Amino acid sequence: MKDVNTYESDSDGLLYDPRVRAAMTQFTDTDNDLLTFEAGAAVRTANLAVERMRAHGSQGRGASAGALDLLIRLNGSEHGISIGELARTAGVSSRNATGLVDTLEHDGLVRRVPDPKDRRSVLAEITPAGRAWMKAFRKPSQLAMRAMFHGFAPEELVVLRDLCLRLAANQHRLADRLRQTGQQP
Repeated sequence: MKDVNTYESDSDGLLYDPRVRAAMTQFTDTDNDLLTFEAGAAVRTANLAVERMRAHGSQGRGASAGALDLLIRLNGSEHGISIGELARTAGVSSRNATGLVDTLEHDGLVRRVPDPKDRRSVLAEITPAGRAWMKAFRKPSQLAMRAMFHGFAPEELVVLRDLCLRLAANQHRLADRLRQTGQQP
């Protein structure tokens, strides 16, 4: 039996996963369809690999990807951020952002403070313990990402970033189109 992470090279010397190729043929009618499905599977595989490295970088601190995303955003803010703004910038629902802030608050990494500009509103603000957590997270994260992207040229990283963000932009456009037609994204 082949190792789960054994990839092969195509005629151009580019990697592909033969197990994925075999499985995806049932969904495709053309070679281009197959490439699209293989690319989607490769993005999922890469995302899982990055998340495993991220989790390794957090060294068992237990922060979910969503909680970490909010913590990073709060760490970059001097005066706190509203839950609504956190939700918008993180691309999650307000309910999800509220739950993540609840978790971070329970862990002592975030606190809610009154919004000085609007008495009816509260802001989420990183605590000193949260800043210390982020400082401790920095070095393992650097090491994990350097290991993850070992051998990539800067130009390749720029192209990879662009391709991933184009995928995300396409998904946002599709979701907007579906909402406009009354369908679920």
